Amino acid sequence: MMEPIHVLLVEDSPGDALLTQQILANCSVPVNLHVARDGEHALIMLRNRRFKPSLVILDLNLPRISGLKFLEQYRRKDVPVVVFSVASRELDRQLALALGAREYVHKPTDLQAYTDAVSGMVEKLAVTGKSAVTFS
Repeated sequence: MMEPIHVLLVEDSPGDALLTQQILANCSVPVNLHVARDGEHALIMLRNRRFKPSLVILDLNLPRISGLKFLEQYRRKDVPVVVFSVASRELDRQLALALGAREYVHKPTDLQAYTDAVSGMVEKLAVTGKSAVTFS
């Protein structure tokens, strides 16, 4: 049996967080999901050296500290960040990638596309391995 992957989801929408949790519960890879409701809470969680997620899935439109501000302040480069947002501006994508996000995935409104996107992020991580994760 495979060891679970720890994923930090930074998402303020309870509906999107619940949907992501349900998708990951049915994923082919075992996942322990941790949720931060805003960028500030996520940064606090990541400052704890005992908390070692394999992946951060980050929304851009967050209260307190936005996703882009989170990327500006995030110092741990050992944990990859994938932006998963409805924001579709090319400038947001370019800025997120310039600030260290490994990938920018547009959050689809179609349920099956949303499921495929979330599952794909985690399964890509599981296939490439935790220590040398590269996206795109």
